[in-house]
Amino acid sequence: MSFGWLVRHNVWSKKVRSGLTALAVAIGVMTVVALGIVTDSLKTTAAGVLQVGAADFTVAQKGVNDILSSALTEQQLAKVRGIDGVRSATGVLLDTERLDKAHPLVVEVGIKPVDLKPFGVQIADGRAFRADAENEVMLGIHLAQDLGIKVGGTIHVTDKTMRVVGVFNTGNTFGDSTVMFPLAPFQAYQRQPGGLSLLFVKVDPGTKVSQVRSAVERSSPLLVTISSLIDFGRADRSYQLITAADRAATFLAIAVGAIFVMNAMVLSLVERYREFGILRAVGWSRRRLIALVFGEAMVIAFIGAALGVGLGFVAISILENLPSLEGVLKPTFESWVFGRALLTAILVTAIGALYPALRAAHLSPQEAMRRE
Repeated sequence: MSFGWLVRHNVWSKKVRSGLTALAVAIGVMTVVALGIVTDSLKTTAAGVLQVGAADFTVAQKGVNDILSSALTEQQLAKVRGIDGVRSATGVLLDTERLDKAHPLVVEVGIKPVDLKPFGVQIADGRAFRADAENEVMLGIHLAQDLGIKVGGTIHVTDKTMRVVGVFNTGNTFGDSTVMFPLAPFQAYQRQPGGLSLLFVKVDPGTKVSQVRSAVERSSPLLVTISSLIDFGRADRSYQLITAADRAATFLAIAVGAIFVMNAMVLSLVERYREFGILRAVGWSRRRLIALVFGEAMVIAFIGAALGVGLGFVAISILENLPSLEGVLKPTFESWVFGRALLTAILVTAIGALYPALRAAHLSPQEAMRRE
């Protein structure tokens, strides 16, 4: 009788208890996996605007709750353009609008026609809008395809019908799903004359981006620079809250799962006092007894991890189709999901099995017989 066979036999002989323990692990795994996918999706969606613009870094207002609420001015844009090492700086005004059920959160970008090329916009069909045109817009190529709108067609945005004069391509999925307006008319509609949301900055060749970023932030305490998703939390408090909530929920799920596992393992220990005493009497070392308990826990962990991943995918599918999240939540299932599930299951069972394993290892044969 091999050690591995004994571990599997012990788990299988207590089907109900092992199943319920695995279910407790699975619920913890499901919570962690689902929250991880949701928060990662929301963070990626929120930070998607930063990937547009073909810039070395982005400038936003410091300390806003939502980066789309960032409020800058054309005077600040001019000041940034005058900083040594800045090759170009493009200012844009942003807003969001619900087009339909499938497109509940479409980003609208106000930008000057002369800034389209520095911003990385290439006209795929039609032409660019005129700087003062109040009824002309351009659609990203993905959005145009989704809506089935071609050049010359119309789209109802900003409470009026606009003519689509061009379809553009940025090489970025997020950017190609936006609507672009001439900046001045868009500022007038938003009642923000001279207002901007973000500045997209390119530096001179050979210039260190970090130096220019520092110079921009020194120029005004109200500005913050962002060059990657890691920096996003510096400008967007909601990003920080999402990240903190994800971590807190992960720790809570692991703690609750570990308590359930410990409860089940302690009950198993009480029922198996005689067994552990006999094993100690026939020469089993404390280390081997600990390995036995942890081995049983790991089998349950793997079962719970597999079940938890499946339940997590079901939960994501349900959340994805909720009216409040439809079209906003765009989950991506990457390899880290399975790694996180396995790590959660191992942590839950390892923490939960620690006390029962140590208690079993220090149980003497005489004590086991008396308790029995």
